[in-house]
Amino acid sequence: MYNVRKITDSLFYVGCSDRKLSLFESAYPVKEGMSYNSYLISDEKTILFDTVDKSCWEQFQENLKAALAGRQLDYIVVQHMEPDHCALLEEVVKLHPNVKIICTQKTVAMIKQFFNFVADSNVMVVKEGDTLNTGRHEFQFIMAPMVHWPEVMVTYDKTDKILFSADAFGTFGAVNGNLYDNEVNWERDYLDEARRYYTNIVGKYGLQVQMLLKKAAGLDIKMLCPLHGLIIKENINLFLEKYDRWSKYEPEENGVLIAYSSVYGGTESAVNLLAAKLADSGVKNIKMFDVSITHPSFVLSEAFRFSHIVIATTTYNAGIFESMETFLHILASHNLQNRKYVIIQNGSWAPACGGQVKEILEKLKGSELLDDSICIKSTLKEEQITLMDNVVNTMVKSLGL
Repeated sequence: MYNVRKITDSLFYVGCSDRKLSLFESAYPVKEGMSYNSYLISDEKTILFDTVDKSCWEQFQENLKAALAGRQLDYIVVQHMEPDHCALLEEVVKLHPNVKIICTQKTVAMIKQFFNFVADSNVMVVKEGDTLNTGRHEFQFIMAPMVHWPEVMVTYDKTDKILFSADAFGTFGAVNGNLYDNEVNWERDYLDEARRYYTNIVGKYGLQVQMLLKKAAGLDIKMLCPLHGLIIKENINLFLEKYDRWSKYEPEENGVLIAYSSVYGGTESAVNLLAAKLADSGVKNIKMFDVSITHPSFVLSEAFRFSHIVIATTTYNAGIFESMETFLHILASHNLQNRKYVIIQNGSWAPACGGQVKEILEKLKGSELLDDSICIKSTLKEEQITLMDNVVNTMVKSLGL
């Protein structure tokens, strides 16, 4: 049964959600599933913005047929060639063989990589600032390379002031009836997953996001229509502000993230004491994660959020304990910058991980090492409490408390 949602008199939501999905892109846990958004304009000409993941083919086909109401599809805009959005492109062309595929030049080559059908006769290549009139609507195409693939563009509806934003402004999670941010408590219930989506999917490309934000600043945007998550009407300025901060690698909050790995409990005991001492000194914003238990996508998201990060880990095979090493490489590969760090190392007979952690962190632009004086041999000893107090005092001062 089709499930088409009317957004405006001429704009329809024809996307779907997959609640059976447990790992998005085989990498990121999505306990609330995932939405795949697609939008149809019914004007003098019909125009479809992206398709959906192949897992939703049956629902999407029914939605598109119902929304077209017997009409042919004139255009399909391919804003992003990743298969969760373009997997059904060939199927749509089979159903509508005369459809024009609007895309960037880089997208043309990718279409041929993903599919076997000859697309040249269907393709209409656009570049920065090109427009398309479909009757009442005029669309402007805006290039957004590396947000987060090189072929990406977004589309601005100059008539209704809607930005179809591709993977920008997306959120993990399915659409659960409510389609708009003003129908839910978006900041309370969705912002964390929006941050986790940004940091893991787009976070590496801060410079490119800044370029897109500068273009968006010149637009009068009344609605954001992303390819994942809720349509944004009420929280546009908040979302733009968050993207600006995240893409500049500026902390959202003054607080402490403690990321640790612990084999037999000695390191965990030390960071529990550190957290308690920080709290007793007036630090109210503390998050702790055992990186061996918590998926790194969640820890990375909090690293983008907080100003100060404690890395506490053990020496393992003369290196960094495996789960922490994985997290640190993820941190580095996503280009996190401008954070203040404390390193706590443990090693029962030959502590070696501290220097290796430091080497990774020093490569991150704007990193500042506040302290790496605590070296545990199996367990923290009474005579090291003074060192712990010194670390607390240094962090409290750095936090401005």
